[in-house]
Amino acid sequence: MFKAVNSNTQQFSSHSGWSNIDHNDEKPQQHEKILGAEAIIKSLMAEHVDIMFGYPGGAIMPTYDLIHQHQQDLKHILVRHEQGAVHAAQGYARVSGKVGVCIATSGPGATNLITGIADAQIDSTPLVCITGQVHKDLLGTDAFQETDIIDISMPITKWNYKVTEAKEIPRVIAK
Repeated sequence: MFKAVNSNTQQFSSHSGWSNIDHNDEKPQQHEKILGAEAIIKSLMAEHVDIMFGYPGGAIMPTYDLIHQHQQDLKHILVRHEQGAVHAAQGYARVSGKVGVCIATSGPGATNLITGIADAQIDSTPLVCITGQVHKDLLGTDAFQETDIIDISMPITKWNYKVTEAKEIPRVIAK
């Protein structure tokens, strides 16, 4: 079982995106702006994820900027390479019986996850891999580190999804 989630850091103010997730009364108010990065962290914690593996880079930096604020509930293991993150997440999933989670930036960061994703699929190891991406207005323009990781990973994933609005993140991570 594998899910690949592609994220960006757009803001949203919709309360309805959180309706199926218990955030222990941390639901945003109707007009409160929530960054995609915050939605990622809170959604992972709502799904009882307590550890993730990753390597920072430009497109995923907003998520890394928030990780330290939640380090009591969501531990991050910094690896030296994205491939190490996906293999560590896979090993964690095998040993713990929980889903393994890894994060990487766009472009080469995302493609460095491919070998581990393929291995996890072959072994039916549950993983959630979250990658950054260029802003949605730049998709298809050959922007710096733009890579179609959705199409690249489609043959080796059970499910993948490109998030284009932050309000989609809780639903996508819960799936």
